[in-house]
Amino acid sequence: MRLSDKNGAMRFLFAHSKGIVFGLLVLFEIFIIANNWGAVYYADIPSWYIVLPVSVFLTVENAVKLWALKKFSEKIAFYVMDVAVLLLFTIFTDGSLISTMYIIILSDFYLSQEDLKNNIIMGATCIGVFAVTFAVSNSLKGIELNVIGLISSILNDILLIALHFFVLNFAIQIYRKNQEITKALDELNESNAKLQAAYRELQEVTALEERQRIAKDIHDTAGHSITTVIMQTEAARLALDSDPEEAKRRITAANLQARHALEELRESVHLLSGMREGQTLKQMLESVIHDSSDGTDVTIRYDIDDVPLCDAKRRFVLNTLKEGIANGLRHGNATAFWFEFKREGTMLRFLLSDNGTGCDISVLKEGLGLRGMHTRAESFGGDVWCETEPGEGFEIHMRLPCDGNAEEKQ
Repeated sequence: MRLSDKNGAMRFLFAHSKGIVFGLLVLFEIFIIANNWGAVYYADIPSWYIVLPVSVFLTVENAVKLWALKKFSEKIAFYVMDVAVLLLFTIFTDGSLISTMYIIILSDFYLSQEDLKNNIIMGATCIGVFAVTFAVSNSLKGIELNVIGLISSILNDILLIALHFFVLNFAIQIYRKNQEITKALDELNESNAKLQAAYRELQEVTALEERQRIAKDIHDTAGHSITTVIMQTEAARLALDSDPEEAKRRITAANLQARHALEELRESVHLLSGMREGQTLKQMLESVIHDSSDGTDVTIRYDIDDVPLCDAKRRFVLNTLKEGIANGLRHGNATAFWFEFKREGTMLRFLLSDNGTGCDISVLKEGLGLRGMHTRAESFGGDVWCETEPGEGFEIHMRLPCDGNAEEKQ
């Protein structure tokens, strides 16, 4: 028989245990009445005078106990009545099948208890009561038995009751453990299904948030850069005849800004397609610097530590460098920059300094770029500040916490 079939049989027996116990009780009551009909065992009282009404009482009492009472505390008095009835059966019958009646009563008790210790106590008590009532019954019937004779007479019955205890309680424990395991597996499967659903939802939300963030990056950086290119080329066109040098400087700045915009668009496309460039942050920062200085009159010196960072911080550092160089060229007329990106303990230090015209810090207005830098740095637990004076150039300072494993949530 397969394990599933055994489990199904056990579930059926336990589900219908009350009906099975009650049916066996009635069946053996009939056997006892039939076996002792017309017999006289004590005080010249016919057996059926006592056994028949007592059987009816036992039947009704067990029906109430099995189906009307729910709490074990309410059933205790009924178990006491069961033992008293079995005492009368022992006195007014030939004593056969009494151990079977004990087994039927004990079956209901074992099934209603979850504590094995209580079942052990009840089983041992019933064996003791059975032995005492058997001795009392023999004494009342005038049958003299010594201790050895008494034990010999009831040994088979006691062994039967003990065997019933071990078999039924073993089956009960197996069934209950199986139910616990089944319930735990069902809960685990349900939890797993919920986790999978939540994970899929999280993936969808994360993907949507990432797309929205990339779209915002495109709008805030690439779009801003392209607008600046248009403005620079328009200014160069107007200054081409009156101030060729200014026009040249404007075209250089526009060319640099267009390169940055193209690079930002490529990076956004790579992110949307799931591609990752196999470059370190240092290599990416050097690439920005070379793109900004190659083919132009801009000089950029640098000192960069190779520090692993999560994608979000890495993009932020790259965009800050691009924005700082573009602002230095566009607003400060800078021709040279000094860039540092160093690790200091658990923090990263970013410095971009230019030789531009600078401005009065008190009247400095945060445009889209500077305001975005502050907001993004704070979201990472860092900060950004600027230092400048008229004629003294412009500096962007930033501090960011290092990553623990370079896999921070984006």
